[in-house]
Order: sequence, then structure tokens, then C-alpha cells
Amino acid sequence: MTDAVVVGSGPNGLAAAVVLARAGVSVLVVEGAATIGGGTRTEALTLPGFVHDVCSAVHPLAASSPLFTTLPLHEHGLEWIEPPLALVHPFDDGPPARLERDIDATASSLGADRERYLALVGPFARQWSALAIDALAPLHWPAHPVLLARFGFYGLQSIERLVSRFSDRAASAMLAGIAGHANRPMSSAGMGALALVLASAGHRVGWPIARGGSRAVTDALASYLITLGGKIETNAPLRSLAELASARAVLLDVTPRDVMRLAGDVLPDWYRRALSRFRYGPGVFKVDWALSGAVPWRSPECARAGTLHLAGSYDQVAAGEAVVARGEHPEHPLVLVAQPSCFDATRAPEGKHTLWGYCHVPNGSTVDMLPRIEAQIERFAPGFRDIVLARHVMPPAALEARNPNLVGGDIGDGAYTLRQLFFRPVVRWHPHTTPVRGLYLCCAATPPGGGVHGMCGFYAAQAALRDEFGIATSIAS
Repeated sequence: MTDAVVVGSGPNGLAAAVVLARAGVSVLVVEGAATIGGGTRTEALTLPGFVHDVCSAVHPLAASSPLFTTLPLHEHGLEWIEPPLALVHPFDDGPPARLERDIDATASSLGADRERYLALVGPFARQWSALAIDALAPLHWPAHPVLLARFGFYGLQSIERLVSRFSDRAASAMLAGIAGHANRPMSSAGMGALALVLASAGHRVGWPIARGGSRAVTDALASYLITLGGKIETNAPLRSLAELASARAVLLDVTPRDVMRLAGDVLPDWYRRALSRFRYGPGVFKVDWALSGAVPWRSPECARAGTLHLAGSYDQVAAGEAVVARGEHPEHPLVLVAQPSCFDATRAPEGKHTLWGYCHVPNGSTVDMLPRIEAQIERFAPGFRDIVLARHVMPPAALEARNPNLVGGDIGDGAYTLRQLFFRPVVRWHPHTTPVRGLYLCCAATPPGGGVHGMCGFYAAQAALRDEFGIATSIAS
């Protein structure tokens, strides 16, 4: 008999399984797809010899996760590669904004905003390890209340307000581009939190990539789980929770929509109604390219960056995201790009390269954004189209078909409204628990939300260990 079953093998599901297995609980992970990983997979999408990250690609939160940093994942094949520049945000003229691991170097590149940037981001970057424990968690009594209060004061602000302190275009545009990962308008309250989290993590660990692709993250988690006695079954789609009736605890790494489908009438009506009100966010239109050579960036700094945000000024970033929020498609979208093969030779044949990128679109969009995405790349890298050997396009429907958790192409598993920043997927003091004894949620629709960090899985497993097995656990145990 298996003590606990985890449904879904994304990084949160595997993290939950590892935490349970470390505590001595027998664990089975069941995955409906043929391969593990959820949104953290790497596949040959274009031409032979070219490998591409299907969804997640750059991992500042994984490399600095309060949970993952306590696990021996390096012993199971996970190796981080840190590009010389974490992030570059180019403009049509002049030097780009750049995020470096060295916060002083970053601040010095921001002209007149040097001291303002250090005052805003510096306290969080210097104490990132402490902040991460509180910021990447559900509502709780904080371990570092003064630091978290300071973070909350700035994090609850909109990006529009947060960047009003800056006088130079570089700092404003860079933070807006970073906040763009939340897929919300720059005027939305709470957008400051994501910008500060990702910038601070970048100054702590950079914005690294995994050697060999993002699948190395889930492969390492799976390998470690197996050494702990855990088991994984693939090609095992689940129709109903009734199939798992013998397990003492079931943890679901599935989106709220599928929680309702799997649980059926087991869930109380009030809880089903609450889940049905969960809001999904805009989707993404993703493209992977096989290239005959390196991208011909106009600015030499771009060639040294693992990640690039292509949109131009703060006003251009804000305008594009506002259009998506209205349910429309921007002519000049914010394009988020990663170029892993510049730093990891395993991604492409010698002399060749891969490129990964996407833009935001309304949830479930069917509009072809490829021409607009490539126009933005060409804007900052004239001649880009001439080096394209092959393309692989994934609109929202294709992303959801590969991973049902990406409803309508929403890679964050839920809109980052102010309410859903704190209460995901329902308003509940212990959001990883459900009204059903033995049933827990560990997907990105629970706090702390999207990103590859495993903390949703940790908190769900912690609740299950406490409630079902009488075991108290911490991140380090």
C-alpha cells in the first residue's frame, strides 16, 4: 500500500513527493503524459540536434529556492550555467539596461538612478535568502517581519508607481520588463512584488539556465526521489480520485479546473463554487527557433545576456501589456527571449544556435503572433530572419494540449490579481488543504504561485505530513 500519491510530475509535484519521501512516507507519482516535467521539459522541437525548452527556460527562483537549495540536486545531474549578464533590455538607440549579478555594476549602468535603484532593490538583494523564505510562502507569521513589511510596502505598489521615482529610462524600462512576467498591466497593484523578487534573485544567483535544458531540473528531482524510495508512473492518466482511494494522502499538481473534474461530488458545493471563481490569466504565444548562427544583436551587450526583454521604453512595455489586458493583441508586444545555446553547447550543433521566446496574448487566443514577434527581434537584431533555419510555433491551444495546467496558454496557472496574489485558488487560511480529508493541492494555483521553485509542493506536503501522518517538518528537514 502506498501512503501518498502525487498526481502530476511538474516541479511542484516532484517537490511534494521528495518532501514526503524524506519524511519516510511511501510515495507514488502518477503522470498522465509519456514524460515527466509538466512545464519544465526539453524536447527536439525543430531540427535534429537542436533541443528546446518547451515552457520554462530561465531559473532564478529554482537556483535560489528555499527548498531546492537544501536538496542534493547537483548529485543527480543538475548543473546551473550563469550567463555573464542575467538580463538585457535594449533600446532603439543608446546602451541597453542590464541586470547583472553585481548590484553595484547594475546600479552604475542606470545613470542618475544609481542611488535610487540601490535604495529600492539593495535591501532585498542583500537579504534575498531571508526574504525568499517569507515571500515564497502563503500568508503566515513571518520569520523576518521587518524585512517582509518593507517588501510589502513596495511590492504592493503598481509598477507605474514604483518606477515613478526614476528619472532615467533604463531603470523604468528594465523593471517594467521584469514585471511583465506577471502578465498584468503596469497599473495593477501588486506588480512591484514580482519585479523585486526576480531582480533580487538575479543579484543573488543570476538568471541561470540548466545545462542540457530545463528537463535537468525535473530529472534531478525524479532521480533523488527514486533514491528515497519513491516511485513514478508515466502514461497513467487519471479519470477520478476514486482510483486512489487506498492512499492516506493525495496531492494534486493539477489546475483548479481539473481538481473539480477529478474530485467530482467528493468536494462540498461551496468549495466547488469557490474553485469555479478562480481566474486564469492571459496566455502566451511561444516560438522556438533553430538558427544558422548567433543572433546579430545591434548592441554587443545583448550577446552576453541569457535573457532579453524586447519592447523598448517603459511606455512601450506598458502600452503592450495594457492592450493584452483589454483582450486585444498588441502590434508591438513585449517579447521575452532566451538564448541558451550561447552558453550551453549541448543545445545545438556546433556553430548553430537555438532561440526561445514568447509574447503575451489574451487567454485562448488564436491570432498568429509570429510576424509581430519576429518584427520585434528584427528591430533589435537586423538580419535575424536571414539566419532562421526552422521554427516551432505554439499558440495557447498547443501549450495547453502539451500541459493541461496551462489553461488557455496561461503559464502562471492563474491571473495575478491582487486577491489571487494572497488567496490562491480560494480564500482559505491553509490554501494547500481542501475540505476533503487527505486531499491537498500542490499546483502553481496555490501560494506562492507560478515559477520553478517547488514551494507550492513543499507547503502541500508539509500540510499532509502534519495532518495525515503526525510529522512536523521544515524546509531543511
